[in-house]
Amino acid sequence: MSLTVTMNPMRGLVLILAGLLAACSQNAPTPQFHADDNPRLLSEWGQLGIVGAELQTGAGVVTYDLNTPLFTDYALKLRTIWMPEGVSADYRENDVLDFPVGTVITKTFYYASAGGPDRVSRGDGHALVTSDGHLDVDAVQLIETRILVRRESGWAALPYRWNEDQTEAVLLRYGDVIPLQMIDADGSETGFNYVMPDVNQCASCHAPDSNTRILSPIGPKPRHLNRDFDYPDGTRNQLEHLTAIGYLTGAPQADSAPRNADWADINASLEARARAYLDANCSHCHSPVGPADTSGLNLEPDIAHGPALGICKLPIAAGSGTGDRRHDIVPGAPDDSILLFRLDNVQPDEMMPEVGRSTIHTEGVELIRAWIESLPGDCN
Repeated sequence: MSLTVTMNPMRGLVLILAGLLAACSQNAPTPQFHADDNPRLLSEWGQLGIVGAELQTGAGVVTYDLNTPLFTDYALKLRTIWMPEGVSADYRENDVLDFPVGTVITKTFYYASAGGPDRVSRGDGHALVTSDGHLDVDAVQLIETRILVRRESGWAALPYRWNEDQTEAVLLRYGDVIPLQMIDADGSETGFNYVMPDVNQCASCHAPDSNTRILSPIGPKPRHLNRDFDYPDGTRNQLEHLTAIGYLTGAPQADSAPRNADWADINASLEARARAYLDANCSHCHSPVGPADTSGLNLEPDIAHGPALGICKLPIAAGSGTGDRRHDIVPGAPDDSILLFRLDNVQPDEMMPEVGRSTIHTEGVELIRAWIESLPGDCN
């Protein structure tokens, strides 16, 4: 882990400019690292704060996005990273960036408001921010903000629930169930329960190594971060931006780093889009060391077509989770494939992922359906 002082002079300049801009806003948040205590209020972290009618980031807090985000009941997500001055993350090619002690990562889940306290519009998983990088809280319904903080003892996960007035979020260790009405583009409504995880449930996704069970971020990997982002001062590749401000060391040029496809980019190949979707939604469990390693299914993006990827692979365990299907993936036959059955499902003992959603991602299911249909061969 790198705890060395960054050699890039741009870090100081960027943080000074960010501080000057923040000073122009009354009550602008000031980032803090809490090495031991777990503050009751989100505002005590100073990563995000309500200023006027906007959710604003603190000085030096960097907003980022992923090529293909994890699906969470069509929620929009505002993601941020902050590090104390004098430290930076080390680049790791096929793993999460090696963040130093003091790093605070936040992810705020929200929806575009459709009128009323529990009526929301479907989102695509990306943030909906103003031209200056802030979030107009009058136009959204804030649900929760999850914090991952890197301490000397390792990562800690803390979930904060936003109040009805959207002025503050409060630490809620035991999670929550929030009834919502989702409004589709055609005006139809669907009721669902948004499930905010408790502290222990965070480990179901954020402990990607079943041998150690150590908490870790799962999103900030080079292949997810390697994309352009619209910063307040212009568009720039995220890996290059993090390097320029001193938050990242050792990264290659963006065109030499791995890059996942955007699952919704119709200009990308069907194979690349489907593999990126399975990577973002499934591979933190379905990997050789993940919590689902006993399944024998590996959904990481570099796995070749074959039984490890699920093609013509028999399930390790039978039961309702198979839907009476014989193979994980049957080329050309999505309706005979266990993988599609589990994605197109909300029954607790049948759906995948097992946590993190209460609704079916219709567009994601259709993508995987089309991909399976395109696969050559059969399982006879």
